[in-house]
Amino acid sequence: MNALQNVVDYGIIGLLFALSVWTMAIAVERWLFYRRVDLGKYPDSLGLEMALTRRLVIIGTVAANAPYIGLLGTVLGIMLTFHTMGTSGTMAVNAIMIGLSLALKATAVGLLVAIPCVVMNNVLRRKVTEILALHKEYHATRH
Repeated sequence: MNALQNVVDYGIIGLLFALSVWTMAIAVERWLFYRRVDLGKYPDSLGLEMALTRRLVIIGTVAANAPYIGLLGTVLGIMLTFHTMGTSGTMAVNAIMIGLSLALKATAVGLLVAIPCVVMNNVLRRKVTEILALHKEYHATRH
């Protein structure tokens, strides 16, 4: 059962940490791209929209699934707590509470990853909408 504890501590929480770093890198790259986009380079809005929304689906996917990954860690941690209680034959309340509180940390980390991802996704998609509106206005005034 020590392996299960390592899966929760290092596997689930490590995966969530890696996903948060990945999405943060994408968000920074996208924001920098949006700051230097040349509206004249894209004659049609479809090409511009494809360039603007590239990799945003990753941020949205992590935002949607991070709580479930955290929940998986919590379920595994609770299973570990019940297994430990069953094999030890004791029903010590403090051992149960410690096990359950440690299991819930995976859900907390999942939410800590998901909430900023949702915010980043919304901000970046709003910026895409603004740039597309500017593109439409830019090409309307040039004709």
